[in-house]
Amino acid sequence: MKNINNKITLRQFILLIHGVQMGVGVLTLPRELAEKAGTDGWMVIIISWFLATMASLIIIQIMKKYPNGTILDLLTHYFGKWIGRVATITFALYFALLAHVVFIREALFIQAWILPRTEVYILILLLSIPSYQIARKNIVILGRYSEFVFFMTLWTFIIYLIPLKYAQWLHLLPVLKEGWVPILTTLKTAIFSFIGFEIVFFLYPFLQKKEKASMGVVIANTLSLLAFLMITIGAFAFYSPDEITIYNEPAIEMLKVLEFKFIERLEIVFFSFYLFVMSTTVLPFMFMTVFCTSQLVGKQDHSRHLAWFLLIEFAFVVLFPPNFDRNTFLQQVIEQVGMILAFAFPLCLWGYVWVHGLLKRRTIK
Repeated sequence: MKNINNKITLRQFILLIHGVQMGVGVLTLPRELAEKAGTDGWMVIIISWFLATMASLIIIQIMKKYPNGTILDLLTHYFGKWIGRVATITFALYFALLAHVVFIREALFIQAWILPRTEVYILILLLSIPSYQIARKNIVILGRYSEFVFFMTLWTFIIYLIPLKYAQWLHLLPVLKEGWVPILTTLKTAIFSFIGFEIVFFLYPFLQKKEKASMGVVIANTLSLLAFLMITIGAFAFYSPDEITIYNEPAIEMLKVLEFKFIERLEIVFFSFYLFVMSTTVLPFMFMTVFCTSQLVGKQDHSRHLAWFLLIEFAFVVLFPPNFDRNTFLQQVIEQVGMILAFAFPLCLWGYVWVHGLLKRRTIK
């Protein structure tokens, strides 16, 4: 995996991070924010962006201490072999759970919106085939795929400007109608939408121009911020404050007002294209999972691990048929773990690395 040819460009670096953040959460985010913070929920997104960007920059500062290795190599270097193995297992389980949650949610959305009579395990089987073909190679393939999907689906966000002719912007007023308490208590919900930037721990050694990594993470988080704000504010203005909480996926429902002579249900076309966007979330998580497991057993080729992961996913769905309630519960679990690994862990590790470097310089003197 550390072949010199496995180098990604700055644009691929940016779009890989942005892609993992633009998962299924954006479809339900306006409703979740409205339920807890009302129409002031859009401010939670800005605060979450700031926190995610700061955490991303901290990760970059950590990785500068060991630029030619991933976080697994860095932890092994500073803390020893066994801590490195524990970290490998932890990250493997974390990314596996993230991949599982998004993969199952993707299949559930397809069943709910496009193929209601198709069993979820059939959809998982069908999704597994292209997933294996894309994620079994190296990180460069994933980077190119993220680039392709970003430009191919860019129009899906522009189309959200059309329903705004029915918007009532007075729904957003007054600002801070209930104070800061609802906004701060909703912060965890919005932060989960930015979860995914921690893949920088693994992308950094493959970046061609590492000196631009900080700029890259800021751009990636800002792209996600703009997308979340556009959809959320649009939904808040389109629906009344009470009406928006009725719909499970208001980001799709609001497109039902759009009709053309040659197509009636534009939201289905939109969702079909948005499946590619969701794939840019689940595929990097799958890749990171099998990357960790292959590193654990000392293998460079992770394709066999990926095949086993997809087989386990299929078997799990057959034995335990999923639904939205179970998937939401797992999402809440991973939210707690994500807060630790994406925010608390980098901060603590950065502090240790900084103190370690300071003491080392004093010892040399």
